[in-house]
Amino acid sequence: MRFNPILPAGIAWTLAGAIACGLLPPTVYAQPPRPVTITVHADKTMGPYKPIWNFFGADEPNYISAPNGQKLLHELSALSPVPVYFRPHNLLTSGNGEGSLKWGSTNAYTEKPDGTVVYDWTITDHIFDALTAAHVRPLVEIGFMPEALSIHPEPYRHTFPKGDIYTGWSYPPKDYDKWAKLVGAYAAHLRQRYGASVDQWMWEIWNEPDIGYWHGTPEEYDHLYDVSANAIRTVLPNARIGGPESTGVASSRAEAFLRQFLEHCAHGVNTATGKTGTPLDFISYHPKGRPVSVNGHVRMDIGHQLRAVDRGMRIIASYPEWRNTPIVLGESDPEGCAACKGPENGYRNGPLYGVSVAEATMRTYELARKYGLTVEGSVTWAFEFEDQPYFAGFRELATNGIDKPVLNVFRMMGMLGGNWAQTDSSGALSLEDIEQVGAVGSPDINAVATTQTTPDKHHEARILIWHYHDDDISGAEAAIQLRLEGLSGESATAEEFRMDASHSNSYAVWQQMGSPAQPTTEQQQKLEASGALEQIVAPHSVPVANGTTEISLTLPRQGVALVRVRW
Repeated sequence: MRFNPILPAGIAWTLAGAIACGLLPPTVYAQPPRPVTITVHADKTMGPYKPIWNFFGADEPNYISAPNGQKLLHELSALSPVPVYFRPHNLLTSGNGEGSLKWGSTNAYTEKPDGTVVYDWTITDHIFDALTAAHVRPLVEIGFMPEALSIHPEPYRHTFPKGDIYTGWSYPPKDYDKWAKLVGAYAAHLRQRYGASVDQWMWEIWNEPDIGYWHGTPEEYDHLYDVSANAIRTVLPNARIGGPESTGVASSRAEAFLRQFLEHCAHGVNTATGKTGTPLDFISYHPKGRPVSVNGHVRMDIGHQLRAVDRGMRIIASYPEWRNTPIVLGESDPEGCAACKGPENGYRNGPLYGVSVAEATMRTYELARKYGLTVEGSVTWAFEFEDQPYFAGFRELATNGIDKPVLNVFRMMGMLGGNWAQTDSSGALSLEDIEQVGAVGSPDINAVATTQTTPDKHHEARILIWHYHDDDISGAEAAIQLRLEGLSGESATAEEFRMDASHSNSYAVWQQMGSPAQPTTEQQQKLEASGALEQIVAPHSVPVANGTTEISLTLPRQGVALVRVRW
């Protein structure tokens, strides 16, 4: 995989800069822009737009209450008027509250030498206080196993990236009654501290119980789910509880686990109540991509991610009992390891990560329509890491308080609203091609649009356009003719926002500075400012004739644009 090279100080990471340094031959850029027509039928709507991108999560809950974590939470909350949800691991893991890669702890449960149980909510309160202060709703993941309850407690804390991470926290409880009482006490404390707002939260039990995160059988997980759900519902009768948060349905083993869980929740004996069935208010699983290295550069495999989404939906749609149950893609990402860093993961610093998120998110809507299902959330497993180098290659939304380009894609998706509008692109690849082949030949130059009526009785269309290719190599820009039909009046106002190699890209600015390991105060301020979403075309008048207006723009490969038109 390729890490974008560092250019000499003063030379921007642009086509001209790369040529000047001899990094790429001029012939690469001899291609003319690819002409594409995108048509938005503003008067033809297809139902309400409901965000699914507004879910995030991370392994390391203790970073939530760190200063940079709190800053980022407030930025996530400000993305749009819709509520943002956050799903953290390790909320019940034993430890001193110190975070590290793929690790966090709260020490909520300990036992005295005589077996007396001790609950301590101090550290979890810091976490939930930070979430609620930012008006972010918790997706409360019940896990992992406290050291004093684990059937195999030693070794307990792992030392990622060295050794096995599936240590003592990943085992079943030695006493399910004590576990159930812990879960009930936890829910009661959260209700007492945060009041009726907990009714707006979401709840789930464990993470990826079909692999090493759970050193028990599927039947033992079902039992854990039953007793945990019963403990929560006893305290919070209106709680929305879901699962199983299993891995992406890309293998027969993963499919078998998901199917047995759905069967248990529909028809099995609830081991906590003795009744038939178990509460299941949303169904969750984790589709991931599979990047590889090809000729010295990274090639994404978004098709692998979308095939996992597809297979899970196909399974859920096969159950009449669950066809109307919302889906939460509990981790939907380009690959599996957010806490892995290094040059091979350098694409996460630049625009490729952002455009891949746009591609995967909008194709997920398409798959949901294919099966007639509802996706409530698609969790991006990325947040921020403390005490790490700048732009180290982690899958994160910000680095040392500096927003990465990917966050500006979420800002653009946050600008969508109202109703879906019928949209066509001559540069779009079919869903089948993206799933089975990917964007390894022609790029996917595609768009979605929403329309809404503003409070002052005007109309707005907001068009999200992306130019995606699986390969992290340069290619021709797209010359786009954006055509909007179904407008009224004789003129409209248009503006454009952009994220690409040269816009809304703090990484490019950091490289221009010479990639400082410790930026000065002035550099830090400049980098933080460069992490904001850039408006590259200010509001200006465009003519409308016979209900139609046309706007010309160019979009580089691995770029995302948001065009807002008001009439």
